[in-house]
Amino acid sequence: MERLLFEMSKEGKSAYSIPPLDVDDIEVEKVIPKNILRSKKIGLPSLSEVDISRHYTRLSRMNYGVDVGIYPLGSCTMKYNPKLGEDISRMGGFTSLHPFLPERAVQGALAVMYELGEALKKITGMDAITLQPAAGAHGELTGMLIIRAYHNSKGRRPTRVLIHDSAHGTNPASATIAGFKTEQTPSDERGRIDIKALEKQLDEDVAGMMVTNPNTLGLFENDMPEVARLLHNVDALLYYDGANLNAIMGKTNPGLMGCDIVHLNLHKTFATPHGGGGPGSGPVCVTERLREFLPVPIVERDGDGFRFDYDLKNTIGKVGSFFGNFGVFLKALAYILSMGDEGIKRVSEDAVLNANYLRKRLTGVYDIPYNYVCMHEFVASGRNLEKYGVRTVDVAKRLIDYGMHPPTVYFPLIVDEALMIEPTETEGLDSLEAFADALIKIAEEAKENPDILHNAPINAPVGRLDETKAAKELDVVYTEDVGGD
Repeated sequence: MERLLFEMSKEGKSAYSIPPLDVDDIEVEKVIPKNILRSKKIGLPSLSEVDISRHYTRLSRMNYGVDVGIYPLGSCTMKYNPKLGEDISRMGGFTSLHPFLPERAVQGALAVMYELGEALKKITGMDAITLQPAAGAHGELTGMLIIRAYHNSKGRRPTRVLIHDSAHGTNPASATIAGFKTEQTPSDERGRIDIKALEKQLDEDVAGMMVTNPNTLGLFENDMPEVARLLHNVDALLYYDGANLNAIMGKTNPGLMGCDIVHLNLHKTFATPHGGGGPGSGPVCVTERLREFLPVPIVERDGDGFRFDYDLKNTIGKVGSFFGNFGVFLKALAYILSMGDEGIKRVSEDAVLNANYLRKRLTGVYDIPYNYVCMHEFVASGRNLEKYGVRTVDVAKRLIDYGMHPPTVYFPLIVDEALMIEPTETEGLDSLEAFADALIKIAEEAKENPDILHNAPINAPVGRLDETKAAKELDVVYTEDVGGD
């Protein structure tokens, strides 16, 4: 395991050579009051440039990302991030801007935001948009606050939000934070929303319903218009989680399904980087009747230019300090423009094709509970390996030894020992074959030598970590007492 920089430190080492002093040498104590001077060492490591370069290079060789290989996390859409977007987002004309500049000085930036908003409205079939939310779950919360504001504007206080049992995993938390009680709507035997069960749940205390389509089983919810009708009959709103939008672009859209609110993940569907804590972007689109509830400001045309519009009658207020993660907007717009309408549609076609190819290759090797033609992802299960003493977690850890990132595991919760696999449109046939071959080989190992799986990963820098402890006792800061003031 690589040592910390602090552990590598040796007194006297330095990465820089400072030129000789060419001005008078003044004692710092004579110009800075003693009470604000540091009295002890700052505690930074002493290292050479070679030490630093080799340390981070070694760490990079232990890392895994979309630039290394397939990253099949289900409902995460870990597609390749074009480097063109990085180049554009680092252009000086954009990076030198400041959000406090007057509108007349940032017309180019406003044009980017407006054009991106128009493109996203077209893709989703919606009427208005905010780009403020900084992440997917932030977009979900924004949508829930809009639902609350909508009902409050009519003098109502409904308390319940329905969430389909194969909706995206962050939905319950978002609804709860917005002050709602959540209630699960079950799936039917086809893995879709159980319409009869939904009908029994609906009354005037339901504020709305959160749905992901395709759902996290990778199946298309073909009853969405009926779901929308039933909800609208009690003046509840239909919320579309855009986690899986990558499957349907150019084919259909949430507006055609009858949805009222849509959140998007630019860091998924539109190929901006994600992971490592951000930055992400979770724009929220709404129908015209909900426009007045959007966070302010929104970007509008103003003659030949653009302006911020703060005049929304029932706005929920701001949900971010400024206007959203602008660098992400640049990357997403570059992706959309470079792909064009036909390219965007092809993205979804290829994503669906890749998922179905893997599903067919793994059929009979792993249990696939809802083995229908899928959309962009599908859910396999390792429960057929339990008779050999092997669980899904063992399969996932063994994939690391094959040089591949594991899929999402143990979600959705309605499938035991779930492996949720989303290859995205990025992967070519060779990559898909290698991934399928690895999973098939691992299934054979489970029968012949299950201990290999129990001990996996054996080729990684570390073995199995205590993930529960890591989540509960997150420690990412070096805290040795160095005696500094």
